[in-house]
Amino acid sequence: MTLRGLFPGRFQPPHWGHVHAIREILREVDELVVVVGSAQFNYIVRDPFTAGERTWMLREALREGGVDLSRVLLIPVPNVENNLEWIGRVRSYAPPFSVVYTGNPFVALLFKEAGYEVRQPPMLQRERYSSTRVRELMLRGDPRWEELVPRSVAEIIKSVGGIERLRVAALGEAEPHRY
Repeated sequence: MTLRGLFPGRFQPPHWGHVHAIREILREVDELVVVVGSAQFNYIVRDPFTAGERTWMLREALREGGVDLSRVLLIPVPNVENNLEWIGRVRSYAPPFSVVYTGNPFVALLFKEAGYEVRQPPMLQRERYSSTRVRELMLRGDPRWEELVPRSVAEIIKSVGGIERLRVAALGEAEPHRY
């Protein structure tokens, strides 16, 4: 029987910490479903990249990191307003899974309450490798952001105009209205 795990994240953008975590999780499971969350958000400071761009970046980052892509499924999943409904959405988008890997205490709580085993993924220098940090460095024009992501991710970000997109989004006009 195949042990399939689930690893949800926003991956805005994917960085070396994500690659490390996925590589390590694959030591424990046969297959891993990587949920690219908040799939409907893009072109805003917190979520500058589209679901398609993040899926592309993740695939290339994992390939660059030597991960066996035949064992990984990348699935974009949009958020919903009701957090418990989000679990149902994940279940409907992903194939069956039995263990969830997350470093987010709230996501862990939701999946535990839904009856899943939840494990903490191995973190690589969490204070250094964070998508928030990558975006902050990009906004400041600090080239050190490129050290935190695989070369393929940096190339994709540049090819889609991601730095300029982030700077324009930081002006505040792109934030979606909440009704």
